[in-house]
Amino acid sequence: MSFLEVKDLYKSFGKTEVLKGVDFTLEKGEVLSILGSSGGGKTTLLRCLNFLEFAEKGTISINGKVIFDGSEKRTLKDEEIRQNRLHFGLVFQSFNLFPQYNVLQNITLAPTLLKRGSVEQIEENARKLIEKVGLLDKIDNYPCQLSGGQQQRVAIARALALNPDILCFDEPTSALDPELTGEVLKVIKSLKSNDTTMIIVTHEMEFAKNVSDKVIFMADGVIEEMGTPAQVFDNPQSLKTRQFLNKSLEEI
Repeated sequence: MSFLEVKDLYKSFGKTEVLKGVDFTLEKGEVLSILGSSGGGKTTLLRCLNFLEFAEKGTISINGKVIFDGSEKRTLKDEEIRQNRLHFGLVFQSFNLFPQYNVLQNITLAPTLLKRGSVEQIEENARKLIEKVGLLDKIDNYPCQLSGGQQQRVAIARALALNPDILCFDEPTSALDPELTGEVLKVIKSLKSNDTTMIIVTHEMEFAKNVSDKVIFMADGVIEEMGTPAQVFDNPQSLKTRQFLNKSLEEI
């Protein structure tokens, strides 16, 4: 039994089909990288997993328990959605930090609202996470006082603060200058050694090759290719995958 199982996921916006039957599994502690051109369905897939969008068909299961079933054709209650979202943590492209709160407050806000421990416990955990992402010296700073790379590291710590089963990243370095990209990728890579289960939508090919246990290439709403980094990068079977990788290498 896989830790995460996604079966036959379909999602449309109006008449536009964005996901057309997506199937994959992920084991606990594995890192999955999702590659593909814009419009291929990568971000929509992440948003469906995080219950920011709702698929019309298909199932999502965590540790054998179905947390979403499109065939039920019923509206999920707000409390169900909140509980389901707690299985996943999502780090956005654009950080989405609260500008009115400092680093510590950004990280403690959600655990405090959800009563995930005493004030002292929540703050102690937040300080450990801030240290993990290398920002203890910025703990009292506000987002406007941080670089883009530092803001993204705070966003990672904030996502970890709720101890999600699976940590998701949506192009975590796309809004960063090249010199800031490395510091964020270094933090993400360090999480792998902590046995954190991750799904990373990324355009960083070398990073995906080095950090992933599995790689998916998506095109036109379907999984065009899936395998180990060696299989996908070194011996792609799909013409679309080969064309994408060749183009990506040309742009480096």
